[in-house]
Amino acid sequence: MLKDYKDTLNLPQTEFPMKANLAEREPAILRFWKENRIYEKLQEKNKNTGGRCFILHDGPPYANGHIHIGHALNKILKDIIVKYHSMLGQYCPFVPGWDCHGLPIELQVDKSLGKEKESIDIFKKRQLCREYAEKFINIQREEFIRLGVFGYWDTPYITMSNDYEATIVREFLTFVKNGYVYRGKKPVYWCPSCVTALADAEVEYADKESPSVFVAFEVIDKERLPVEDLPVYIVIWTTTPWTLPANLALAVHPDFDYVGLKSPKGVLIVVKEAIKNLKDKVEIDESPLFEIKGKELEGIKAKHPFIDRISEVVVADFVETGEGTGVVHIAPGHGEEDYEVGLKYGLEIYAPVDDRGRFTDDVPYFAGENVFKANKAIIEHMKENGSLLWHGSITHSYPHCWRCKKPIIFRATTQWFISMTHGDLRKRALQEIDKVRWIPSWGRERIYSMVERRPDWCLSRQRAWGVPITLFVCKKCGYVVKDEKLFDKICELVEQEGSDVWFKLNLEDLLPDYSCPECGSKDFQKEKDILDVWFDSGVSHAAVLERDPRLSWPADMYLEGSDQHRGWFQSSLIASLGNKGKAPYKIVLTHGFTVDGQGRKMSKSLGNVIAPQEIIKTNGADIVRLWVSAEDYRDDIKLSQEILSRLTEAYRKIRNTLRYLLGNIYDYDGRDYSAYLLEIDRWAMMRLQKLIKKVRAAYEDFEFHQVFHAVHNFCVTDMSAFYLDILKDRLYTFKSDSLERRAAQWVLYNIAESLIKLIAPILSFTAEEAWQHLPFKKTESVFLEKMPEIEESFIDENLQLRWDKLIEIRDEVNRALEVKRKEKFIGNSLEAKIILFVNEKLKSFLESYYDFLPALFIVSQVELKKLESTDTEFTVTVEKAEGEKCQRCWNYSPMVGKLEVADVCQRCYHVLKSS
Repeated sequence: MLKDYKDTLNLPQTEFPMKANLAEREPAILRFWKENRIYEKLQEKNKNTGGRCFILHDGPPYANGHIHIGHALNKILKDIIVKYHSMLGQYCPFVPGWDCHGLPIELQVDKSLGKEKESIDIFKKRQLCREYAEKFINIQREEFIRLGVFGYWDTPYITMSNDYEATIVREFLTFVKNGYVYRGKKPVYWCPSCVTALADAEVEYADKESPSVFVAFEVIDKERLPVEDLPVYIVIWTTTPWTLPANLALAVHPDFDYVGLKSPKGVLIVVKEAIKNLKDKVEIDESPLFEIKGKELEGIKAKHPFIDRISEVVVADFVETGEGTGVVHIAPGHGEEDYEVGLKYGLEIYAPVDDRGRFTDDVPYFAGENVFKANKAIIEHMKENGSLLWHGSITHSYPHCWRCKKPIIFRATTQWFISMTHGDLRKRALQEIDKVRWIPSWGRERIYSMVERRPDWCLSRQRAWGVPITLFVCKKCGYVVKDEKLFDKICELVEQEGSDVWFKLNLEDLLPDYSCPECGSKDFQKEKDILDVWFDSGVSHAAVLERDPRLSWPADMYLEGSDQHRGWFQSSLIASLGNKGKAPYKIVLTHGFTVDGQGRKMSKSLGNVIAPQEIIKTNGADIVRLWVSAEDYRDDIKLSQEILSRLTEAYRKIRNTLRYLLGNIYDYDGRDYSAYLLEIDRWAMMRLQKLIKKVRAAYEDFEFHQVFHAVHNFCVTDMSAFYLDILKDRLYTFKSDSLERRAAQWVLYNIAESLIKLIAPILSFTAEEAWQHLPFKKTESVFLEKMPEIEESFIDENLQLRWDKLIEIRDEVNRALEVKRKEKFIGNSLEAKIILFVNEKLKSFLESYYDFLPALFIVSQVELKKLESTDTEFTVTVEKAEGEKCQRCWNYSPMVGKLEVADVCQRCYHVLKSS
């Protein structure tokens, strides 16, 4: 007796579930990776097989708070690269790190201490800072692991460990020995709120409303000018009236033409181009009384507008016309260019402002006032004494502190600096930049221009939480002790006890009976300032790449956000050049910032923040990973619920393709059936090779969005909408062990195996889950496999051309079927018979595929007829299929009802008979 036809249908056994439930399933996969040491095994395997190294050095995130979506973007990009190169057989140890010192942590501790912060013992405060950092290292570590990021999480580097701090001190003291470090008084960015100097990288710009004032300085030696009885004034424009108490000079451009303009007050001197700026604000006669070159004004003396002091005219090339008067008021203690002018003309580097941004006692009228609040009082005072010609307001970009977000000032204080000119450091840095591969390429121009114009590196900070500047200075002459034995002793102590040791030891413990070689004094002071945290992270190349036996120097890649061109990339370059003479990286890759769907910066006030923890809880980490890969990281990366919904749908299509592949090889016997492939199978294998080639090239070029688009298109277009759709009939209705079905399963197995490997660096959890459902796998984890290689034997461009034509015809047939569906003429496409009217050339081509055409079009019958018209290649007609519906395969056939089994077609009858 023949079996019931239902028993012979080869329906897929769907062990790989359709519903991902990633949020619930991913933790189990994390446990599997951890318990089986998958990452460690991968690195050990690659190291033991002699694979070349690819070292991606982790830039340390700050140990302060939970990770945000920018952290997730950064770490996942790194993870994709590490996993891909590891699956090439390369040794890729990823050692994560954390930046632990610095102002943000200290501010959080200060906040918790309240009033006690002013009196707390420094060791207690440093201990509280250390505990705070440790807390968030542990929190962030778990959050990064939850993203599926591989690495040596149990043995990271942290900048507050004894060995790392010792390296910081050692690298700093090497800079000192090599003559790069000096102590000097010059203007630096200063945050009065945080009470410390700031580095360039710690400054951000935001709009600020400032006063806009035109001020008159009365000329004393007016006999040098072609005027007689009238008083003469040199006019300046400034948006920082608070810097006027520090004014010592007035700068003009030597080559500009300056004019004397008659006004009710007297004669006003401005640059010729400034007449239009002045005429709407001050009553003037626009016809000049005289014209004079700027260089002829040099040396003229003028009275300060409200302090008993002389301001002399100097010349400077940086003076511009623009919105002002062509005359710049010079306060050497409050600006970089002003400082340079001060040095040139021997002016005092005068900055009468204290650490908290208040005028000192030697400023008449305004002593003790906050400089920003004093603007109004200064304007009122000048209005009363007649020196104010005009005032208004202006909104402009102004520097703010990166942490407290408050406006900062330029203030001359005594600080420690690394000279950018000593040993041609700047020149060598620019040369090294050109030896590095920058991704995107515009990164080169960005960092080059920053290094080209950056001032000397201000290293010192006036805070407690950090690595101290371990130097002794002669109180009498300022000599800095550079004794190598002393330096070695300090490094040894820090390595043993941590940097707290500096604050514990008395000067006499480290420097007994020492006389200054310059002046003979025995009176020294121990430096109290700490080092800039950018120096901490900048020397990670020495503390981590050089000292960790798992790693090597230089790194193949540094990868961070584009803001690090002025931050870590730059500090690392300078730190490495000073002591190693070479950049610490070969490739630098930068990514943009995360913004909302409208391109706005994410902020709590806008309510548009999307935390990675929220996405994971709802969708799973693989959706976050897919988002990272789907967007072009070189620009700002958009994220919104709408974008997540689209990506979730895209993920579902990739997953369902895997589910179909795995579900239909449940009874595959594992043998090689490549000799029995049909032409459509060879086409599918060719498409797979092209996918492998495209995906691997995209990984190599770090273009991960191309990986996503290639995989998604392959799953949706090549597989789901074409090959797998056509294959259903062969898989489900042919005899289970028929060569045709086995050949199809061989193809599905090869596609599944390759596709799982290709997506593993990105969809790591899904790839691992799918790998565990793959029969005949050779390793316990997909990550212990190698990336699939291209099998050139399957590349056949003639085959591609033939199938491009078949697909073109199929698309036209599908359009005709859809019309008939809408007309209710047919329901399922198997209810149709297709009549193709074709020209002679196409008829000859299609006749070789005649038996396959019903399967290609997924219809019951196809008939070819000659097309009389010469205007087109073919036309399509849809008719009702002949015969009755086979209850086993659903195809229509005239043979249904005429065989021993009444409700099946001839093909199914033979399958049943042989089963």
